[in-house]
Amino acid sequence: MEPTKKRPTKTQRVPLCFLVDPANVEKIRKLVAEIEPEAETASPVSADTFFAKNFPDRDRASVHLKGLRYREDLTQAQLAERTGIPQRHISEMENGKRGIGKDNARKLAAVLNADYRLFL
Repeated sequence: MEPTKKRPTKTQRVPLCFLVDPANVEKIRKLVAEIEPEAETASPVSADTFFAKNFPDRDRASVHLKGLRYREDLTQAQLAERTGIPQRHISEMENGKRGIGKDNARKLAAVLNADYRLFL
């Protein structure tokens, strides 16, 4: 099985989010304003708003799981092999039909290079 083909983005802009030391916030804002003056006109969106708008019928944990698997370029079968979780369980987790649970969250997080709390 091959991973799903990556969809083209509609715009050439890429959203960027990262954690910085509070002392550097203003420096980074000024730098971004110099490089991307139009970026200041875009208003930030909270994660809750983003999920409600883009995935209204989906559990956040299932969206995180599918997105992180896609980011790591893994098929469900490959993820199942690396975590020891049956592939059908991973499919059910991604579709919101099965809860992930703490033990599986830790296994998935280790393979997907993420914090296990995203899956809870």
